[in-house]
Amino acid sequence: MMEAIVEKKPAEDIKPPVTSVGVIGWMRANLFNSWFSSLLTIIILLVFYKTIPPLIRWAFIDSFWFSDGGVCRDADGACWSVITSNFRFIIFGFYPYDLQWRPLVAMLILFGLLFYSRDRKYWTKYLGYAWLLGLAVMGLLMKGGLFGLAPVESTKWGGLPLTLLLSVFGLTAAYPLGVILALGRQSKMPAVKLLCVIYIELIRGVPLISLLFMGSIIFPLFLPEGITINKILRAQIAIILFTAAYIAEVVRGGLQGMSQGQYEAAESIGLNYYLTMRLVILPQALKIVIPPTVSILISAFKDTSLVVIIALFDLLKTTQTVLSNPEWLGFSREAYIFIALLYFLGCFSMANYSRKLEKQLSREN
Repeated sequence: MMEAIVEKKPAEDIKPPVTSVGVIGWMRANLFNSWFSSLLTIIILLVFYKTIPPLIRWAFIDSFWFSDGGVCRDADGACWSVITSNFRFIIFGFYPYDLQWRPLVAMLILFGLLFYSRDRKYWTKYLGYAWLLGLAVMGLLMKGGLFGLAPVESTKWGGLPLTLLLSVFGLTAAYPLGVILALGRQSKMPAVKLLCVIYIELIRGVPLISLLFMGSIIFPLFLPEGITINKILRAQIAIILFTAAYIAEVVRGGLQGMSQGQYEAAESIGLNYYLTMRLVILPQALKIVIPPTVSILISAFKDTSLVVIIALFDLLKTTQTVLSNPEWLGFSREAYIFIALLYFLGCFSMANYSRKLEKQLSREN
């Protein structure tokens, strides 16, 4: 009996259709997976076709970057010259022109400290010492009066350094104050709880502009004759008090989200109230409320532009001063786009860092 000899050939790999993989597959799955999705995609593409090419032409092709206002007035494109011609005034305000290197160095020190502090492995006592030293150097550079530096009155501070001063230090001081207020509102001592409730509800019931006006105009009326408080300091305190009230409510939500078992476990190993909050409750509660806390901080960062109402020359006020010059009338779009870009970079940096911190804390647990 002869055995049949069967030749075995390897099976051929069947490749998926071209329309289901790659760019075409992604477009079909995400942009054209139904008639409604296809219709929306086509409408959006038409809108982009009608808006993006003219925008590019206006912003880049037909724009002017280094010219005077008269040349820009006769052109169809953007006049970025309003930024390049007044860049130093927008950034530094009325700070003496020949001394503007000092706020520049102070901002570089601040950016360097913020960049170095982004990594949690550097959160040691030496970083705290670096911040204290950096704050002292920044204050010395801005104010002067020592080591041969010419003194500069705070009334001449303005532009981006003032915006960073109000935002960075305001938010930094508001956060621990908000945590303390949240703990006070959760306290079992009636007097402490009542004071915290009154403060939080009172501050949250008024807009920030009201606090700025009270700090700038009404508060000095109650001071003894001959005693004055710097206007920048008054605005800084108002921003801190306002932001802390909102942070307190966010942190209180995190504290209420903790189970009673966490408190009982801390009590079972003999921890007092301070150690319970510091080692057990707050690390978990603050991690839970990172997203809403960052939202409050971003909102507060943008609200610092309201100091323009009380005549502080922050970044927005210096820009408005430039636009009041007859040579640059009518070019507010370009100026405000530039300011919006700076604020966006600040807000995006905070949001991006919060997401990174949240992922790190999630991995650790």
